[in-house]
Amino acid sequence: MKYSGLSDDPKSIKAARGNPADFRVIQQFTSETSARAWENRMLNQGYDKDMSGKGWKYGYTYSLRR
Repeated sequence: MKYSGLSDDPKSIKAARGNPADFRVIQQFTSETSARAWENRMLNQGYDKDMSGKGWKYGYTYSLRR
């Protein structure tokens, strides 16, 4: 499964998910509006939403096997 999400602290998200090898901070945002637009684009590309992050300053992606 591919996931994307928003967080002010992506390092803690990465650690909580077991340090996935493909964890990437894709973009840093200066407004919540642009962050939410990015999040919607990622969902439209087939990513599942990772709801564990708090905030919106960084957009990240990773994948996990089931």
